[in-house]
Formats: sequence, structure tokens, C-alpha cells
Amino acid sequence: MIKTLKRIILLTTKQYTSIGGQAVIEGVMMRSPNAFVVAVRKPDGSIRLRRDQWYGLSKKLDFLKKPGLRGVLMLVETMANGLVSLNYSANIAMAEEEREKALKKGKTIEEFEASQKKKEKVDIATFLTMAVSFSFGIGLFVFAPHMIAFAIGDLFGQSWTLDSFAFHAVDGVVKAIIFVSYIWGISFMKDVYRVFQYHGAEHKSIATFEAGMDLTVDNARKFTTLHPRCGTSFIFFLILISIIMFSAVFTLVPIGTNLPPILRHVVAVLFKVALMLPVAGISYELIKTAGKCSDQWWARAMSAPGMLLQKLTTKEPDDQQLEVALSSIKAVLFLEDKYNLKDAKSKVLNLEEIDIQNITEIETTNSTLKEFLE
Repeated sequence: MIKTLKRIILLTTKQYTSIGGQAVIEGVMMRSPNAFVVAVRKPDGSIRLRRDQWYGLSKKLDFLKKPGLRGVLMLVETMANGLVSLNYSANIAMAEEEREKALKKGKTIEEFEASQKKKEKVDIATFLTMAVSFSFGIGLFVFAPHMIAFAIGDLFGQSWTLDSFAFHAVDGVVKAIIFVSYIWGISFMKDVYRVFQYHGAEHKSIATFEAGMDLTVDNARKFTTLHPRCGTSFIFFLILISIIMFSAVFTLVPIGTNLPPILRHVVAVLFKVALMLPVAGISYELIKTAGKCSDQWWARAMSAPGMLLQKLTTKEPDDQQLEVALSSIKAVLFLEDKYNLKDAKSKVLNLEEIDIQNITEIETTNSTLKEFLE
């Protein structure tokens, strides 16, 4: 524990890059301000790179860059990028198995590849999976804590109402317990454990770049799997700010006063879901502030709980996983440099997919940390 806390203090006293990522199935997604790359290890051992220019809404609508709104935009874009990347990596991981089945049924390679392209364009099952997953998340992390908090109040003889701070505090604690228990539970699944390893590889590769070192496996291996800007830390801030905001808003705004109890709770939960957008905006600003004031004790204290949570969501990767993560960030830097995406006034790069055998096939650029400081 002491070693972990010391490591956290060191990690929160430096500058960080605006490049971020996400672990996917057998791979890593990386996004810089202007480029978007998904690197996935294929069953044959090669690495598939899905490379594209990132030209989001903030490029078209400047007002979305303002404090408060940029956090909301970041959350929405992160969810969209994550779903695209996870779906893409899943298709790559399953492609070999489906290819063998197709060939056994007498299909040609050309017919199989054509069916795969069609599947990528129109995949209703994917959208249904997204909808079900979102509904499950709302039920598990919003509705369940809400009802459990009221049940706890009844159990201890507390007549909590929606405008009670105690209720929202217990709601937040229950939400945190459910989240930690859920992450701990799924970490025992083999496939999820590998995703957590890629999560660690993502952090190590970003840390290598932030240290100004060459993007090699030997260099990346030296770094910790923990990183202050991780989405896990963001979730901690979401829970903390939600307790404060829900308490304040529900005190000022009467929610479903004349409705039956069950319906009132349903309306309250939907209201909470809507409030998660401003909560995300405030949480994002707090993370940025903590990063800018990382030499202050209070900023380190704010970052510490999220860093400890990462002990659950990151695992030590092997060298092959590190190579995939490094390929992703190296490809992002290559796109930024080669196409001068920072100065692009429109979309100048189309989506492309290439296969490489190892990271040395990706051209090294002169990109430095100062070009991508947060």
C-alpha cells in the first residue's frame, strides 16, 4: 500500500499528454486530438491497424470546447469511440473462426470477405447489444443503488426523501460498492483479464511517450500500469460529484411529488440519468484542474482513490500486448505528423486498414510531448 501511494504521488507531479486510449478485445484504441487508431492482434499473429482522422464536433462547433461542455462532449465521444472500437476488435477476433467455418461450408475466400464487409456496414445485432448493455448499466449502477439506498433507510428507521443528503450519500456509497464488486468479479473471467492486461499496456505505452522515450517494448516494460488520467479515475469523480449535485438539485426541484411511490422513483432515476451530463462536465474540469495543480497536496489526494481503483482494472501485460499498444500510439503520432492533421480545416484522411507483422513497420516521427500537452 505504501509503495502504491508513493507511486501515485510521483505520477501526479508531471505533465500529461492529450493522447488517450482504451483497451479492446485483443487490442488497444488510441486517440490523439486529430487521429483515431485501433490496433488488434489477429489470430495469425499480425497486427491489424484501423487508422482514421478524428474530426469531431469540437472541430466544427467551437463553443463545445468551453468548460462545462467539453466534459460532456468528451464523455459522449469516448462512449462512441469505445463502442466502435470494441465492435471492430470483436469482429477481428472472431473473423478467423468464422472464416474456417465458411470455408468448410464450401464458400470461397472472396465470398467470405464480401460477407464480412457487409456485416461491418449493417449489423443490427450490434446495435441491439449496445442498447441492452446501456440498459443493463442504467439498471445496475443507477436504479439498483437508488432503491437499495431507500431500503437501507427503511431498515434503520430513516424516513429519507429525495431531497435528503444522507440518502444521496448512501446511494453513492452503494453505487461505488456495486462498481468495485462488479469489476472485481469479472476480472476472474479469462477474456476480461486479457482486456485488463491490454488496459495496462495502454497506460504503459502512453507513459513511455510522456517520458520522452522511444516507443519500444523494452522501454514500456519499465512503467507502471497506473495512470492519473484513466477512465477509472473519471468514474470516481462521477460518483463523488453525483452525490453533491443530486443532493442540491433534488432539494431545489420537486420530482414527482404527486406521483405514486414506484412511479416517482422511476422518474427520479430518469432525472438522474439526465443529470449525468452536467456531472460529467464538472468531473472533467476537476480532473484537468487536478492535473494542472498536481504539485498541490489536495490535487494528489483527489487523484489517489481513482489510482487505487486501477489496481483492479489494469493487469501487467506481456510483451506481445505491449507491442500492440505501442503500435496504436505510434500509428496515431504517424498520422498526426504525416498528414499535418493539427492544421487540417476539414477531413483529409479516409478510414483505412493495414496489416503489419511488427511495430518496426510503422514509421517513426519527430512528434514530441510538448505538441500534445493536456
